[in-house]
Amino acid sequence: MPIARRLLDHAARTPERIAVRCGGSVRSYGELAGDVTDAAAAWRAAGLPVRGRRLTPAGGRAGDVVAIGSADPVEALTAVVAADLVGVVPLVCEPATHEEVVDALAPAARVRGAATSIEPAGEHAWDAHGDAASAEAAWAGFTSGSSGRPRAVVRSAASWVDSYDAVSALTGITPADTVLVPGSPATSLTAFAALHTLAVGATLQLAPDWSDSAVAACLPGVDVAHLVPHALDAVVGRIAAGDQTRLRTAVVGGAALPDGLRERAAAAGVDVLAYYGAAELSFVAVDTDGTGLRPFPGVRIDVRQRSGADGDGTGELWVRSPWLAHGYLAGAPGPLRWDENGWASVGDLADPGPPLRLRGRADGAVLTGAATVVPEDVEAVLSQVPGVRDVVVVGTRHERLGAVVTAVVEHRTRDDGPAAPRAALEAAARRGLAPAQRPRRWVAVGSLPRTPSGKPARTAIGHALAAGTLDVRPWS
Repeated sequence: MPIARRLLDHAARTPERIAVRCGGSVRSYGELAGDVTDAAAAWRAAGLPVRGRRLTPAGGRAGDVVAIGSADPVEALTAVVAADLVGVVPLVCEPATHEEVVDALAPAARVRGAATSIEPAGEHAWDAHGDAASAEAAWAGFTSGSSGRPRAVVRSAASWVDSYDAVSALTGITPADTVLVPGSPATSLTAFAALHTLAVGATLQLAPDWSDSAVAACLPGVDVAHLVPHALDAVVGRIAAGDQTRLRTAVVGGAALPDGLRERAAAAGVDVLAYYGAAELSFVAVDTDGTGLRPFPGVRIDVRQRSGADGDGTGELWVRSPWLAHGYLAGAPGPLRWDENGWASVGDLADPGPPLRLRGRADGAVLTGAATVVPEDVEAVLSQVPGVRDVVVVGTRHERLGAVVTAVVEHRTRDDGPAAPRAALEAAARRGLAPAQRPRRWVAVGSLPRTPSGKPARTAIGHALAAGTLDVRPWS
């Protein structure tokens, strides 16, 4: 991940240009480069090896893994770039979420606060798929999507950096821009967006989380924003209500765009670039104009019929691409699979297209009676009801049917307008869904539990429902 060299080049040419803002913290490219080189010197003094040390019995070549758990996102990104300069593999983590997994991984060192404060520990061997074990590892980051135990994905430098030019061309980001990136750099979505911004030489505007208030506070000074759909919905609402911004482009991932959101964004003066990807697959497909998802540059897509499928055309999505990750640290189990010809899949379902239409992940389907319900199909209908901010569909236990389709609805805030009446949701379900797809249980919440990348935490929501610990609110 040779981001360090690019950052140092920007610092040499334009040292006064602002590199990153986060709250009251501001670093120019010259200052950030100084912070990075100071951290790298401290790490070398602590005895960290350079890249190329053999760590695995299989002979894979990688730098030692350094777990970066700084609560300050600027310090975390400084440490990531320092890792690149030293030649070790950064693993950015959320202390509260990933501590147990990091302990099990036993990284070579940890950074818990300032980037210069490194704590040497032990050695860690990473495991990867097949021939990928001979490639250089350059970055590792956690993923669990919206479900499951966090896993650390490891990838080469080329699998990220070589896609930067294509991302710049699609998004139009230049050094003159300020780019908003909310959330924690522990997620691949945030980490990629932040590092791409610095590689371009633009100004990175960090927001500490995905809350409406955190994103809104940054809006007046940004040209491009990386968002998830619910955050774009809130941004569009604020612009329509009169908030000032120079935002021209929203880069949206993490979930499908609800119908009508692109058009509302356009009416607010914001172009939308929507994409589909996964931490293990990187970018897979993009939609630049609302005509649907088509392969990202360099990517080939194959939708394969599943054994035992009912012949409706929906299949499992497989990808062949230069942007694929190697695998998971420490050989952790996960959804990433490979075939003998180098194609990879994480189990997402799709209609073949073109354009590509995502149908959710096979292991997230709700089995109710004799029917298999894809949650995203139900969510796409319910999310269009006025007053719905976001909605997650899960299965909840039922003695006779095994599970029933359950809709957990996040209402809009008072500033956005009235909440959706349950009767309106039920009417939409009757109009737009087959009988087996229609929710039998409805739950209203003020705020959905979310992952660090801003996506609804589907498994956490299901567990909270089952345990009776979800903070529900009465229907209007």
